[in-house]
Amino acid sequence: MSETTDLRGPATLEAWTCPAPLRDRPRVVMGHGGGGALSAELVQHVFAPAFGGEVLAQMGDAAALSLGGVRLAFSTDSFVVRPLFFPGDSIGDLAVNGTVNDLAMSGARAAYLSCGFILEEGVEVEVVARVAEALGAAARTAGVEVATGDTKVVEAGHGDGIFINTAGIGLIPAGVDLRPQRVVPGDVVIVSGAIGVHGVAIMSVREGLEFGVEIESDCAALGGLVDAMLAVTPDLHVLRDPTRGGLAAALNEIAAASGAGVVVRERDVPVPPAVANACAILGLDPLYVANEGKLVAFVPREHADAVLGAMRAHPLGADARIIGEAVEAHPGMVVARTGLGGTRVVDLPIGEQLPRIC
Repeated sequence: MSETTDLRGPATLEAWTCPAPLRDRPRVVMGHGGGGALSAELVQHVFAPAFGGEVLAQMGDAAALSLGGVRLAFSTDSFVVRPLFFPGDSIGDLAVNGTVNDLAMSGARAAYLSCGFILEEGVEVEVVARVAEALGAAARTAGVEVATGDTKVVEAGHGDGIFINTAGIGLIPAGVDLRPQRVVPGDVVIVSGAIGVHGVAIMSVREGLEFGVEIESDCAALGGLVDAMLAVTPDLHVLRDPTRGGLAAALNEIAAASGAGVVVRERDVPVPPAVANACAILGLDPLYVANEGKLVAFVPREHADAVLGAMRAHPLGADARIIGEAVEAHPGMVVARTGLGGTRVVDLPIGEQLPRIC
């Protein structure tokens, strides 16, 4: 929390700002974009009642819909990361991989993207070109085509250099039905690799922090990994990419939608030493730090070993681990078993520990 002071007198409570503020604020605050409870309340109480519709009610990373007898996945996302370039990637890479991954979480391989650039007056054309080149290269790597787009310019001081929106569509294979309502007690929870890397990479360059080793973002397109998992069995129950709000937010969303409890073994969650050290220094919980190239899967127990093997055979799942399971106890709640043998509730975050990370 930061305090804005006034040399003419003491600071007042109204001058305080925080990415995770009190939940009865009458105005939009940074926490409303953090992927936690504030974001959920904004969607549930403002957008969902205004828009309505059965497809929107799915509330997944991508909407699964039928059109002309074909099952499609459709998703959109906006990217406002600061800085525009960070260790390992850029806002252009995020704009592709974020939407491609949302589609992949429904089992779909992305086919086409739209791309909207919102540019701030005064941004260097060379910077725009670098971002566009990175976006195009990421699209080719992901096997997706940018088919349409739009450009807008806002006055200086009314943006942050470059904002990007992408929307994508892809086909959902027959027999694939990925949604949290399919989760049942006994399902095994698998994470595809080390968590917290993206959020710490952004923070390190934004704040000029050094942790003894450079931490690069894990930003990557997960379509190929999902294909490898589905090749083992189409009977995966749900997939999520734990971006804003991290692994904790993704698990809480699945628990709430399915009505099942979730138990996670903290010692089995892969947290790189550099991420653990950075979080310890800054008082952050790695479970809540954003990722951009990881997924969490709920898999029927009878398929878990085979799916895990297929994930570890893929470059983006080499460090995949089983970290927990769905249970009948504490329905709708996520609980972590600590290394000391105790337990703690892993709640949905109010806002976001690190704003502007995607």
